[in-house]
Amino acid sequence: MKRIPEHVAIIMDGNGRWAKRRGLSRSMGHQQGVEAVRIVTEAAVKLGIKYLTLYTFSTENWNRPAEEVAALMQLVLTSLKEEIFMKNNVRLRCIGDMSRIPAPVLRHINDVVRDTSHNTAMTVVMALSYSSRWEITNAARQIAAKAKAGTLQPEEICEDTVSREMATAFMPDPELLIRTGGEQRLSNYLLWQCAYSELYFCDTFWPDFDEEALCKAILDYQKRERRFGKTSEQINETKPEC
Repeated sequence: MKRIPEHVAIIMDGNGRWAKRRGLSRSMGHQQGVEAVRIVTEAAVKLGIKYLTLYTFSTENWNRPAEEVAALMQLVLTSLKEEIFMKNNVRLRCIGDMSRIPAPVLRHINDVVRDTSHNTAMTVVMALSYSSRWEITNAARQIAAKAKAGTLQPEEICEDTVSREMATAFMPDPELLIRTGGEQRLSNYLLWQCAYSELYFCDTFWPDFDEEALCKAILDYQKRERRFGKTSEQINETKPEC
């Protein structure tokens, strides 16, 4: 419990394949995925995780069949229940291109974000209509605008400058990124932030991912040595004596 990551990011993959194996519609898979979000959120609070970022809907997902996109947006509207956050003292934040979210869905999201803003146990961050390329492009525009206005000189631009313009500037980078469903790629998710994150891939489809599966991922994380470009000897030299 002394090495629980402060920030865990998850690519929730496998809803559609979970449903297909059971002869169900893809929408049923997404609905079951919502229950997995509740289970994992409550487990993360118990473990003491402070930030849980969930890849909910990517900018590329807008290219899916219109009926599936509509169903997903409706699912966000109906499943995002404030009482789940209030019960667990969890705050909600969102990152992504909110300009593309349907107005009723966006209003509901903003209401929950506002009403949970004082909760302190954990922050759940929904990456909705999000992609890293969108985020980095947006950050570059903001930096360029400041340079053009004369409030930022080119020689002053550094990694921290970029990080401050990211949608995730309010939280630390994830120490652990989990992807369910068997695929092993980042899919345009938190590319800047995951430069030194530990990556954990599992075959479990998201609807079946539960508290035990989360604990297994964290246990795997705890077995790793995070060197950040240093050698093992350098890391061991800086460890405090017990």
